[in-house]
Amino acid sequence: MERIRTCMQQTGIPVSDRQLEQLETYLEMVVEKNKVMNLTAITEREEFIEKHLLDSVAPLFSDSELCKLFLPDGQDTAPGSVRLIDVGTGAGFPGIPLKILCPALSVTLLDSLQKRVGFLQEAIEALGLSDITAVHMRAEEGGQDRSLREKYDLAVSRAVANLSMLTEYDLPFVKVGGTFLAYKSGEIGEELSQAENAIRLLGGTAGDVVYITLPNSDIRRAFVPIRKVKPTPKTYPRKAGTAKKNPL
Repeated sequence: MERIRTCMQQTGIPVSDRQLEQLETYLEMVVEKNKVMNLTAITEREEFIEKHLLDSVAPLFSDSELCKLFLPDGQDTAPGSVRLIDVGTGAGFPGIPLKILCPALSVTLLDSLQKRVGFLQEAIEALGLSDITAVHMRAEEGGQDRSLREKYDLAVSRAVANLSMLTEYDLPFVKVGGTFLAYKSGEIGEELSQAENAIRLLGGTAGDVVYITLPNSDIRRAFVPIRKVKPTPKTYPRKAGTAKKNPL
């Protein structure tokens, strides 16, 4: 737990003993469940802290201009004032670490595999988290579901898909005036250029890319904020598999 505390101090993120305990418990749960279920290829403690926990909460670093997306009024943000959906959450990254450090967030974890959703529900209960739910659904289905479509202030994805595909998956969940924040790695210029048509077509406009280097490493992350400026056409997202086979 002390290692997590030290890392959080280096980022400038305020963290309580309770939050440290939750992060530690979550780490242990993922590693333990990974013995019987494929959740992550990263199980070594130091690497897990760096590449999963710190990476998930990088937008909250004290010198990051992205903090206001999660905490528009600072640490005094009213509970439930920001609704966030983590699309393709897998083992719960970045949604669960973000929820732990920003308790005021109202969080939906969306994943297409029931076994993973079962684990997420176990984790939510074990961590004592409230105002967070795990939903078993494909992104393409969720984006057309009336209870989810254009209901969120913020959507996040840490998936490896290209940006045009991720935008089709995520932006339909975001209400006009909200933001889809894509977690990417390395230089993103060419990929962003290739996604411009998709972003425009789906009702978004891309903001300036924010680059963040994780503490004590050479890992550089790129965060692409895509603002929702008009409703997404009803034909999007398309049926499952279409975005991958035929990107916009």
